[in-house]
Amino acid sequence: MESDRIKWNSRFASQESFLGRRPSPFLAREIERIKVLVPGRRALDIACGEGRNSVFLATHGFRVTGLDISEVGLAKAARRAAEAGVTVEFVHADLDHVRPAGRFDLVLNFNFLQRPLIPVEVELLTPGGVLLFDTILATPAVPPTGNPDFYLRPGELLRLFAGYDGEILFHEESDAGDLPTARLMFRKKNCCPDDGM
Repeated sequence: MESDRIKWNSRFASQESFLGRRPSPFLAREIERIKVLVPGRRALDIACGEGRNSVFLATHGFRVTGLDISEVGLAKAARRAAEAGVTVEFVHADLDHVRPAGRFDLVLNFNFLQRPLIPVEVELLTPGGVLLFDTILATPAVPPTGNPDFYLRPGELLRLFAGYDGEILFHEESDAGDLPTARLMFRKKNCCPDDGM
């Protein structure tokens, strides 16, 4: 949607680093566990913004594709990848109209909520692949600005993933920090019944 592109271009242009240069604390905390769990090293970063998580994954040996609607964010992301000495495929995409293709061992969905995209993300996972989800939770502490459809309801993330063929390895809802968030780690069922998990 053109209004989303304009909004995010403006936000990313407004400061040197909109969300900071460091990876999400959730991703940083779980990276070693993820590397053990995933069957390979192909990763997709949905709504990657300025690339902080994409670059972090690339420094950990992942082949990363980052998607975002903002050309400004993607340009910053490409510069950050070059500074870090890693290669990341950054793709300009409006996720209202474009669905990712391919198979990935790891999918990140951080600070973004498009409920119809969740089944697509699960489908993109290879058997045994992992999906990390971390986005804003609607609570009384969340300021009443923006579209409420972009906020998760309490308990919603668990309900959304309960029906998929796999296992929820981690879930939490937290009101610590600047914004309340819901986080989840989901692992798609492995094709092999004796994979030890």
